[in-house]
Amino acid sequence: MMKQGLRIKFTSAFFGMLLVATCVLAVQTGLSKRVRFPRGGTTATLKNSVVRGTVDRYTIGARSGQKMTVSISSVERNAVFTIYTLEGGTLDGASEGQGATQWNDELPQSGDYVIEVGGTRGNASYTLKITVR
Repeated sequence: MMKQGLRIKFTSAFFGMLLVATCVLAVQTGLSKRVRFPRGGTTATLKNSVVRGTVDRYTIGARSGQKMTVSISSVERNAVFTIYTLEGGTLDGASEGQGATQWNDELPQSGDYVIEVGGTRGNASYTLKITVR
């Protein structure tokens, strides 16, 4: 009888944690888009807004040795980005928690990179400019 009571408490706690985890994941989702450059172009300019607690994700394909420049601007200066490699690592100068608004360097490997945009406080309307040469 006591075992059954413990099992019910455990099950309720488990489903409560699962519900919280599901809500957190749902709150964090935002725009997810593959960036395509205009024919013959090397720069893409993207304008959007990110809601507090969410991030927008832009995926871009590039080759090792190409130079990528990323900049973000926002009216309230509250939009920042992080750049991730395909393996989930980040690029120096645009890592999590660094609050990057400018980044410029040679890419270390070929493949996809993900630029994740978020707000530092409140909602953030932003312009993201990406150049790959």
